[in-house]
Amino acid sequence: MSSSLVSVLSHTRPPPILLHCPRLSPHFRCQLRLTPPPLLRRTFTATRWAQYARPSPVIKSGPKPEKETSVSTNSRERPTVRENIYTIPNLLTASRILACPLLGWSIFHDDFYLATGLLVYAGLSDLLDGYLARRFNMHSVLGTILDPAADKALMTTLTITLAVKGMLPLWLVTIIIGRDALLSLSAFYIRYTSLPHPKTWRRYWDFSIPSAEVRPTTISKYNTAAQLALMFGTTVAPIGPAFLSAYLPEMQALVAVTTVWSGLSYVFSKDAVRVVSETRKQR
Repeated sequence: MSSSLVSVLSHTRPPPILLHCPRLSPHFRCQLRLTPPPLLRRTFTATRWAQYARPSPVIKSGPKPEKETSVSTNSRERPTVRENIYTIPNLLTASRILACPLLGWSIFHDDFYLATGLLVYAGLSDLLDGYLARRFNMHSVLGTILDPAADKALMTTLTITLAVKGMLPLWLVTIIIGRDALLSLSAFYIRYTSLPHPKTWRRYWDFSIPSAEVRPTTISKYNTAAQLALMFGTTVAPIGPAFLSAYLPEMQALVAVTTVWSGLSYVFSKDAVRVVSETRKQR
């Protein structure tokens, strides 16, 4: 609308009285005819700018896209599961492990009274921690690993020290130590393969992060009882009555058979080792 008004005013002639004015030169007349007033010039300029100006792109502000991280989706959805490992049964089991060096020292120095007392303590603490775990629901994945580890540490200490003292035959020592060494290496391997990601050195030794639980087989329980009976009879024989050493050869043969049998049961049994994540999926 303003552009049409400007075009009309530009072709409008001034009044005749102004044309005959001597001060109005032809140049001024032309400028007067063609130049619109300042108000119309502003309107014309604003109209032309609004007509031909390109609209600037509107940038919509929104949430910035999240950067991709190297953390997998599974690790976000599944937080690291931890458990309480500072329970009374676990402390009793750890005390049996700590008593092994003192037990070996007492046998080396022929102090069989102290060795017998430590064996009695080991047996009673083993029964007590099992009772407390069942009675007060203090089960833990670490306990399923620590309890057989304490038994193996006790048996290894007794086997080596009694063999050095010449109280056990070498062939029996080879069977017992060989089976325990293979089971220990298997436990380290199972711990690594069943540990949730990320698999780091610090998380590997953090026992509050459960990965796999070990369930002793039936034959392994009988084997543990036979080994304890043999080691107790051999340790008490120097200070006890003579009939305790009368059946030691038969007990040694029994321990050898059950040791081999229990080692094979861990290899072929499907319920001996269970990964914690798989157990929870089944539940």
